[in-house]
Amino acid sequence: MSKISSMMDVGKRALSNSQTALQTVSHNIANKSTEGYSRQRVEIVTNDPVSSGRLRIGMGAKASQVTRVNNPWLEKQIQRENMNLGMTETKADSLARVEQVYNEQANKGLNQFLTDFFNSFRELANTPESLASRTMVRETAQSLVQDFKRVNRQLKDVQVDLDGQIKTTLDEINQYTKELATLNEKIQLVEVQGIPANDERDRRDLLLKKLGEKIDISWAEGRDGMVSVTAGSTSILVSGLSSRDLEAAYTDERDRVEIFYRPSENGSLFNVTDQIKGGRIGGALEIRDELIEDHISKIDSMAFTLATEVNRAHIEGYDKYGKSGILFFEMPESVNGASETLSLNESIKLDSGKIVAASRVDSPGDSTIANIISSIQYQKVMEEGNSSLDDYYNAQVGQIGTIAQRAIKTHENQKNILDQLNQIRESISGVSLDEETTKMIEMQKAYDASARVIRTADEMFDTVLNLKRL
Repeated sequence: MSKISSMMDVGKRALSNSQTALQTVSHNIANKSTEGYSRQRVEIVTNDPVSSGRLRIGMGAKASQVTRVNNPWLEKQIQRENMNLGMTETKADSLARVEQVYNEQANKGLNQFLTDFFNSFRELANTPESLASRTMVRETAQSLVQDFKRVNRQLKDVQVDLDGQIKTTLDEINQYTKELATLNEKIQLVEVQGIPANDERDRRDLLLKKLGEKIDISWAEGRDGMVSVTAGSTSILVSGLSSRDLEAAYTDERDRVEIFYRPSENGSLFNVTDQIKGGRIGGALEIRDELIEDHISKIDSMAFTLATEVNRAHIEGYDKYGKSGILFFEMPESVNGASETLSLNESIKLDSGKIVAASRVDSPGDSTIANIISSIQYQKVMEEGNSSLDDYYNAQVGQIGTIAQRAIKTHENQKNILDQLNQIRESISGVSLDEETTKMIEMQKAYDASARVIRTADEMFDTVLNLKRL
């Protein structure tokens, strides 16, 4: 009797094992397309046998636990490469916009406006007594001034857009850190019972990857199963069951978004912008604060030098009315911001006859000053006498084109690296419908066989109970 009862127990456990395995297979199939999901497997182990005289009789199998098929080292590598991908993608996108500012092929750019301006002075040198030539000089000068402003404005527009991206990304980061703290609590509550929190860990791993794509982080898991996450070098975003936010704000020093961290509820804000070197935010900061600032500075230098050189020559001559020359451009107060504040002298705007061509009074055919100004285009007035205005600007255009193409290729290479890692992860942790279907059929057959064991044991019971009637 006892052995028949044990046989029924073995069959019942086998039924339960098969049912658990079938439910796990169903869970895998349902999450085939779930981002970050790791397929799960029921660990079946031999049940403890019992002794019967000189025999050790097996007691079937039992389900020890449900585990996920996962490589933690690969997950960390994917998280690091995600951070690099976020940075290269932001840089490639931002540089493409900057490159359009200097697109001399699609639109008439600053280089062409500079050429038109100096060509108008060459035309004036050919016909110094012509009012029409002076009018052309005035019009090309105004067009040149407006294009300096355009370049300055469009570069700053990219900076403003990057500011907006940083603020939006910080909001996403704060949402991720709050959820990570919640998941820490859930994982601890589950695993303190000795049960692996598979789905919660999958979600947490995915959030760490997404967080790393946004900002450079370092993280570690403690013995209690909870992770701590640090952004930059000092900003602890997640610690145990609590999380801290990153905040975006403008400062008095510059009209740009800065990143601040508050270590405690009532603590002071610390500027951690300089610590952020990776992820989307790191890429945005690098383009905004280094590359674009550098190009704005160079455009300012061009505008200031142009105004200085043209004014220096213009005040030495005489206008159409025989009067001494005045400043051609309103001189910017400093190099910083010169491309934005550069403007044509108001007197010249009102009367193009005040444009100077002659070097001597009452010499209507003299074009000495007009020739001097036209020659500035090719004089080495930039970079301490090492390059002309044309060379200086063309070097900028070439530099941004080279950097943009390099950023695009770097992004493509990084994407290929991440795709390869994700394929490796998919081969390890991904759900294969064919494999799961096979597993389902196998478990179904096992379930049927377990049911037959119980049926057989039941029939044996009936046989024993019927012995009395015989």
